[in-house]
Amino acid sequence: MEGDAPLQRRRPKRGRLSRSAEFERVYRQGRSFGNRWLVLHAFPRGDPGALRDGPRLGLSVSRKVGGAVERNQVKRLLREAFVSERGMLPADVDVVVVARPEARELAEREGLSGIRSALASLVEKAAGSGS
Repeated sequence: MEGDAPLQRRRPKRGRLSRSAEFERVYRQGRSFGNRWLVLHAFPRGDPGALRDGPRLGLSVSRKVGGAVERNQVKRLLREAFVSERGMLPADVDVVVVARPEARELAEREGLSGIRSALASLVEKAAGSGS
């Protein structure tokens, strides 16, 4: 079954924010940390089951970043970078990462390592602030 192979590679959707109400809660009640390329919003969800699931990620990449191809590339790199950085965050936190237009240039110039370092600096700030 060759068609099943890509499905096995995908990460579970459980680790993602999908509803607009979840995004709104993080934006309105959470703390934000930014740099030239990204803005990270973090909010502890306070759900008893949250410790089992770990941090959840939501992405916001607007058309200012570029066309669909560029936006999807930035989103793929952000998801991959978040997987390596999520261990630094508390398990019960919801995170929304907003890509600024400069994120596309960073992705094109430095690829995953550039996105990972930009995200890592924000994750360190968020983890250090108690979010």
